[in-house]
Amino acid sequence: MLKQVKGQKGFTLIELMIVVAIIGILAAIAIPNFLRYQAKSRQSEAKTNLGAIFVAETAYLSEQSRYGSFSEIGYALAGTTNRYTYRSPAIGGAAASANTVGVDQIPCGAPVGCVVQVDTAPAVPNNASVVVGAIGFTASAVASIDNDATIDGWSVNDVKGGLTQAVPDDVIS
Repeated sequence: MLKQVKGQKGFTLIELMIVVAIIGILAAIAIPNFLRYQAKSRQSEAKTNLGAIFVAETAYLSEQSRYGSFSEIGYALAGTTNRYTYRSPAIGGAAASANTVGVDQIPCGAPVGCVVQVDTAPAVPNNASVVVGAIGFTASAVASIDNDATIDGWSVNDVKGGLTQAVPDDVIS
């Protein structure tokens, strides 16, 4: 009843299964690397913004002879798509952030409904700022950039330290 068609060409089920298995293996390798790359690019947001905060604080220091809060230095982020919660020193510049939105805290804005993260030491003054007569500041940025339990934390201080490594680092290298 069944006639074999001469010259019929196509793929066998085994060949198709092998191709699907190869694609699955490649996806298993590529997806984690893509997610790590995406998280690293999100970290660059924090480093760039903290660099701008350093510049604004340095300019404010040259005018006022002290560091200040975001409201004092006139620092604000462009847009509302920031993934990090930023903290500066409190008003007066020589104390830890009071976490007052618009004064010494800029809350995260993306994704919509993001959770404002709390770091273990939010924008604490560095060692120089607790010594009488010394001047210093520390600003911080914290976020959960890949929706796990680890919070990504960055900081910058008056000597531009802290921008080389996140503490803690939410991206596994």
